[in-house]
Amino acid sequence: MQKLLIFQSLWAMERRHTDGHERSLGENIAMIAGAGFDGVSAHYTNRRDVVRLNEALGGTGLKIEGVCFPRSVEDLRLPLELAAEFPVSHINLQPDVRPRRIEDCLPLLDGWIRLAEDAGIPVFIETHRDRMTTDLFFTLDLLDHRPDLPLLADLSHFLVGREFAFPVDAENHAMIRRILRNARAFHGRVASREQVQIEISFPHHRPWVDLFREWWDYGFRNWRSRAGDDAELVFTCELGPKPYAITGRDGNDTTDRWAEALLLRQIARDLWTAAAEPQQAGDCLIHSDRPMPTRAESK
Repeated sequence: MQKLLIFQSLWAMERRHTDGHERSLGENIAMIAGAGFDGVSAHYTNRRDVVRLNEALGGTGLKIEGVCFPRSVEDLRLPLELAAEFPVSHINLQPDVRPRRIEDCLPLLDGWIRLAEDAGIPVFIETHRDRMTTDLFFTLDLLDHRPDLPLLADLSHFLVGREFAFPVDAENHAMIRRILRNARAFHGRVASREQVQIEISFPHHRPWVDLFREWWDYGFRNWRSRAGDDAELVFTCELGPKPYAITGRDGNDTTDRWAEALLLRQIARDLWTAAAEPQQAGDCLIHSDRPMPTRAESK
């Protein structure tokens, strides 16, 4: 039976409050486990930190999304070695390079995928600003060349990066759908066209929350249609601390990000439940699976 697993980002647990207090790793993990999350997202780039993380997770049953930031093919070897010793649900790879030509990206992507396949560890390429995938158009061109590239979809970066007008038009929905058809996992955050992370509990942000609900609904349904019967989909709540979080005059968050993470988790659960039900005629336009034309075809 297909399952939705919801993780909480350890980076998102940082308070960065003006009172200077930060919870310990153990305290954060106790909060996450006590709240019923399925796992955590944490860096897998340093052996000492990974050992410490796994010791702290002992007995909790929490799984791990390992995050890394390779600049070369060889940079992925250490995260994979760590993941082989300290198992992960998957590796989230943020490609920390910014080539201007598609041809310069392909050897890196092919090398990373080859290493992942040799190790037998799932590696997903995150859509993220200031990375190889910073631009939506460029990422779509990558998919034209590597149609099966496994992505980890963080759609907030594309929305704020491209500053889509609202309401989002059919062409932009189609481009996001193309990304979602390659998504193997998700990072959960709601953006507006001006900010990468907005307060999801504020009533006036409801249009943006609804937009992301529609995109995630499409993504969940599409994933369920192509994943195996026993596959697990990971959705990571990643409401980051400042400067991702909007702050007030006092320099602190305008909302309780932990409470909003729990709200975001419920949104994901509700969408997952709905995705198990057949769609009705007249559903939203973005649920159409009509293939998006390639850049060349659209000219």
